[in-house]
Amino acid sequence: MPRFALRLAPLLIVAASSIACAAEDATPVEQARVRLVTIVEGLEHPWGIAFLPDGRALVTERPGRLRVVAKDGTVGPALDGVPAVDATGQGGLLGIALDPDFASNRLVYLSYAEPREGGNGTSVARGQLGERGLSDVEVIFRQQPTVPGRHHFGSRLVFARDGRLFVALGERNSERARAQTLDSHIGKVVRIEPDGSVPADNPFVGRAGALPEIWSYGHRNIQGAALHPGTGELWTNEHGPKGGDELNRTLAGLNYGWPKVSYGVEYSGATISESPTAPGIEPPVHYWVPSIATSGLLFYTGDRFPDWRGNAFVGGLKSKQLSRLELDGDKVVREEVLLRGVIDQRIRDVVQGPDGLIYLLTDEDNGRLLRIEPAD
Repeated sequence: MPRFALRLAPLLIVAASSIACAAEDATPVEQARVRLVTIVEGLEHPWGIAFLPDGRALVTERPGRLRVVAKDGTVGPALDGVPAVDATGQGGLLGIALDPDFASNRLVYLSYAEPREGGNGTSVARGQLGERGLSDVEVIFRQQPTVPGRHHFGSRLVFARDGRLFVALGERNSERARAQTLDSHIGKVVRIEPDGSVPADNPFVGRAGALPEIWSYGHRNIQGAALHPGTGELWTNEHGPKGGDELNRTLAGLNYGWPKVSYGVEYSGATISESPTAPGIEPPVHYWVPSIATSGLLFYTGDRFPDWRGNAFVGGLKSKQLSRLELDGDKVVREEVLLRGVIDQRIRDVVQGPDGLIYLLTDEDNGRLLRIEPAD
């Protein structure tokens, strides 16, 4: 069993810097003084976090465990009722979200790599949270088709303001061409009702040959998703290949390009597209070359960092950094790189806690739950 401990990190002066990105004239922004606190260590590849109304947190671990973390950092045993997962490669227990009416129904939603005959696929299950775990667990969505593979499962879960559930999916790497077709869930965002049924106003409902759950398509491997606090629109970030990570306004019925166009190149160095844009393709709001390996996405709305209100935060896996993006409408005007060289771990998720502070999960054998708070 992993061991858990509280650890207070020293005061950090996080210097601003700029990196190669879509906004080539971006300039460094002001320094931010923060304290980084380790709440929990010893988690095994934690992937997602959801705060309960009482301030405790549910954390998923990729091998297939769901745990409760108390406000004082105490970590409970693995909860019962979690569906069986295929914890291979990038697969396992992944995203988590609470039902918008959680206070009355106690429903928790989990996305995971589901073992299936002939391979695996991203699925979503929901169950009712009790003291020992989940009960009445049911699978409400299965990505189709089943694919034998270890990569690009997605898969963040976000409830829209109207109570519908967005499920962000990957293209499974080997099936990239299917991201451009509407007869599969490969490389798509889907939008479903909380019970898994299809909303009547989804963009492809009634179109011959199209799966009705599809919201948007042409995605590679979505790793972060959040609602814009002003518009309520879904925004997502996804991995490019070698370069070309993207931040997108993920709107109904639009094509986001993969694998027709990309700002990146193949891992071999081969060209993917002569141009990163094309007619009928929705361009990204922001992109990264070289890749930072984007992860969790947060729009900050709290009071503890008033100068950061309305900013977007994007975690980095390979880059081991946190990007702070200043927005003017739907345009990124400045980027500040935080924590690079401070955390020698891959950042997997970025969320805002009920206390208005920013929390991070690190994707390691000895993964950590961290809190960013003002130094004063």
